[in-house]
Amino acid sequence: MDLLHLLRQGDALTQGVALLMLAMSVACWVVILWKLWFLRRAGADIMGGIATFWQASDLAEARARIADLEREPMVSRLVDATEPPSGGLAAGGDRAQQLTRSLRDALHAVGDRLQFGQVLLATVGSTAPFVGLLGTVWGIYHALAGLTGGGQVTLDQVAGPVGESLVMTAAGLAVALPAVLAYNVFNRRVARLEAELEGFALDLRDLLSEKS
Repeated sequence: MDLLHLLRQGDALTQGVALLMLAMSVACWVVILWKLWFLRRAGADIMGGIATFWQASDLAEARARIADLEREPMVSRLVDATEPPSGGLAAGGDRAQQLTRSLRDALHAVGDRLQFGQVLLATVGSTAPFVGLLGTVWGIYHALAGLTGGGQVTLDQVAGPVGESLVMTAAGLAVALPAVLAYNVFNRRVARLEAELEGFALDLRDLLSEKS
């Protein structure tokens, strides 16, 4: 079974499916490698930033020290969100309500940053097997259609093209499995980091609400 032979003998749909799976695999591995690097760095920044905040003598010192420490603006976004609103409806309500709104928006922004790439991994993991199956079904149809009208058909004539077409299903699974595993691992790591940030935001709101 030769996948290159299948692609050379296949029509535009077969070749298109193969190229699509190749693109999905490349995109998936780019996101996996990037998220491995990003989440490791973001995790160190978050834990270090929270510890630095509580070691500072006041809010101004904490803001300055965290800005120097962080490579990804995570904790600093929450600290910056504690600035009182300048006016408008955002300035309505008591200080606790203002902090709740601003910290919630900051958490959403940081969460979007941490979640980046998860949709791609989930999409690849859920669709790649079906894309491969489409290539297999169409490849088998294309192979059998090419054998019709050619006299007596032997088992060898059928087994070769059908076997080559089944490689497309295996390729779809090979693309999907890393995406699914990476999605689950990253999702667990992101959930931990988001829990740390949510806890810090709650402590920060309580601290500043008492001072107001």
